[in-house]
Formats: sequence, C-alpha cells, structure tokens
Amino acid sequence: MIQSMTGYGKAVATLPGKKITIEIKSLNSKSLDLSTRIAPAYREKEIEIRQVLSKEIARGKVDFNLWVEKEDYSDAAVTINESLVEGYYKQIKAISQHLDIAVPNDWFQTLLRMPEVLTKPEIQEVSEEEWKVVSSTLQEAITNLMNFRMQEGAALEIKFKQNIQKIEDLLLEIEPYEKERIEKIRERITETLEKALDVEYDKNRLEQELIFYIEKLDVNEEKQRLKNHLNYFITTLNGPSGQGKKLNFISQEIGREINTLGSKSNHASMQRIVVQMKDELEQIKEQVLNVL
Repeated sequence: MIQSMTGYGKAVATLPGKKITIEIKSLNSKSLDLSTRIAPAYREKEIEIRQVLSKEIARGKVDFNLWVEKEDYSDAAVTINESLVEGYYKQIKAISQHLDIAVPNDWFQTLLRMPEVLTKPEIQEVSEEEWKVVSSTLQEAITNLMNFRMQEGAALEIKFKQNIQKIEDLLLEIEPYEKERIEKIRERITETLEKALDVEYDKNRLEQELIFYIEKLDVNEEKQRLKNHLNYFITTLNGPSGQGKKLNFISQEIGREINTLGSKSNHASMQRIVVQMKDELEQIKEQVLNVL
C-alpha cells in the first residue's frame, strides 16, 4: 500500500508539574527536509530526535515541535531579583538627595533596566526516567503521523486506480475510429487525384504509397506500450510502500505514449479521446508528487 507524504501526528505526555506535547506535520518534498522547534530543556536531545525522525519518516517536508506547559509558574521564564531592586532603589534615592537630582518618574522602568535585576533560571537536566517518557511520546506521535499517511495513501490509491481505468477505457474507444480513419485517408487521396487534379495514376503505385503512409500513422505499437505502462503502474501501486518516485517515472512514460497517439491520430474523434486521456494523466501527475 502506498503512503502519502502529507500527514499529521500528535502525542501528549503528562509528568509531575508539566505537560509535554509533541506535534509532527509533513508535506511532500523530494527528500527529507526537517525543521525542529524544541523546548530548551530537551535541546541536548535534538540530534537523537532527528535521527529517529529521519529513520522513520524517510521523505517529506517535516515540521517537528516539542513544547512544555508547566502547571506551576512560580519558576517563570524570567525572575525579578527583589533584593537587588530594593538595593538599587535605596542607592538611587540616596544619590538623588545627595546630588539634588530628581528621582525617576517611572521607578519600575528604571529599576528593571539595572544589571542582573532580571535573571533566567538555569535549565534543569532531563532525567533518564523523564526522557524515556518523552521518547515514548515521540514514537506515539510518529505512529499517529504514519497512520495519517496511510489513510491519505489509501485515498490516493483509489483515485489513481480510477484514473488508470479511465485511460484504459478511453484506449478501447479509439479502436473503432482506426479503421474508419484509414478508409477516409484512402478516399481523400484517391478523390483528390481523380477529381481535383484530374490526372492518370498508377493504382498499384498508389496502393504502395498508401500502405507506406498508413504504416506511419499506425498506433498499435503505441497502444500496446501504453497498456504495458498502465499495468506496470497498477502493479507498482499494489507493491510495497516507498514507490512514489517510481510511480512518477511511470506516469511520465504514460504521457509520452499518449502524446505519440495524439500526434498520429489525424482524426478529430481520436484526438478528443487523447485530450481526455491527458486530463486523467494530469490528475495522476499532480497527486503522485504526494506519494512517499
């Protein structure tokens, strides 16, 4: 079964005093294009996280997010050193009186700009037990992403098979026009020679030239190759996952045969059918880019 490169996976872990959320989004890409946003406490594990994602996801433009929501905000991201603020306040007030300088209009704005008043707490190391929980949550998010990709892939597979079947049906519609097309070519050339040009001609030589001309317009070889490519597409579709590039190559070969059919058609109804084939193929080409 094929997989889509479009996917979404999310998993949440609850630890004492905090909740850890992991979210993975993926879109189509020729290779793995991975960007990460990781909470500071877990950045030391970024290489390990990237290795796991690269192994499991293989291809796609992937956005990875890991963030932490704390239940206790007493250890806020920035801490105000209250004793230092008080010390600065007393010193500034004393200097103001001593030098007869006006005190600030906005005390807080002034004091909060003083050195080391605002401090960031040190990042605590992640324990082995906590990392095991986070690692398990990472695997859960990846599993959810892969399940999403498989669901999307199943929908794409149904659509591809419908498109291929439609091209096969259109290929059968061409057959009645092939004999009719040859007869019309023969009649048109003969009529031109007999009526418009009013000249005598060697009928045997004309027959030989007609055979040569009609052989150049014969599409049996193109039809057979097209059938083979269509069958190969379905066989690949039913094979193991990870065949997106291969399906893309096959769709290009299908396009070449359809284009040759169009150039050899020389018949309005046949060309109309070829246009319908191209429409079905364009739908395949557009969506095959999403296949892993």
